Amino acid sequence: MLSILIPTYNYNTYPLAVQIENLAVKSGIQFEIICIDDGSNSILNHKNEKINTLTNSQFIAAENNVGLSNNRNVLAQASKFDYLLFIDGDSIIIDDFFITNYLEAINKNTDVVYGGRVHPKNVESNRKLRWKYGVYVEDLPASVRKKNTYKCVLFNNTLIKKTIFNNIKFEKSIVNYGHEDTVFAYKINKLKLSVLHIDNPILHGDVDFNEVFLSKTKKSLNNLNSIYKTNLVDSNFITFLKVFNKLKLLKLNYLLAYFYRITKPYYRLQLTSKHPSLFVFNVFRLTYFCNINLKK
Repeated sequence: MLSILIPTYNYNTYPLAVQIENLAVKSGIQFEIICIDDGSNSILNHKNEKINTLTNSQFIAAENNVGLSNNRNVLAQASKFDYLLFIDGDSIIIDDFFITNYLEAINKNTDVVYGGRVHPKNVESNRKLRWKYGVYVEDLPASVRKKNTYKCVLFNNTLIKKTIFNNIKFEKSIVNYGHEDTVFAYKINKLKLSVLHIDNPILHGDVDFNEVFLSKTKKSLNNLNSIYKTNLVDSNFITFLKVFNKLKLLKLNYLLAYFYRITKPYYRLQLTSKHPSLFVFNVFRLTYFCNINLKK
């Protein structure tokens, strides 16, 4: 029936696995839980080993880091049921009907179901940047997400038919952080698969510190630049790249790249402060991308 797949890295995922096991057992379905740590060699894995004591559950500590895309591929390969439910290891289940909500969606015979994500009502000031981006950009109800059906599919908290996943899979060439979900969503879009958006969110339990999220954003944009240059995705599918292409056509990318170089210290100062601005964050993303795109 249902394989619940949890990719993780250097995180105690046991509490999440316990939550899922309890709900799956109560639902009365056939299920399995598989969690794979992506070669972190973390001391937290001794806690994750307790997942092996849960019903129909196993934890695997991979020896080598293969990246989130390939870790998800490995999880799918290890699964045995017809439906795959992917949940990131730092998630928290907030609805006692979480599993049964997905079972109802399965009965509607759709290819992909996305449940959404929410962030805590508040966080410490040194986590505000990631929190603001999550709350104001990512935490969308199903009624809003379905207006941009494919673009709004993030792969944390997503149910997919195994046959469909095996036909697409995550891009193996993406081993670094960032935009693996974007490429997968683009593939779904190209195949015009049926996607159902429902309000069945998980809570993002580990909101990054400002410094960490800023660093991750740079890595993500570097990955997007590689995706852009290798044409893994049609630029028109990603709003950010559509804007960039217009700037590039007008030769304004050179100006913005220069602007990034002279304002780089300000970005870090502002975005890691107690009151980071999403406007400044968006300007940072665009100017940083213009800068790295000019490099060979």
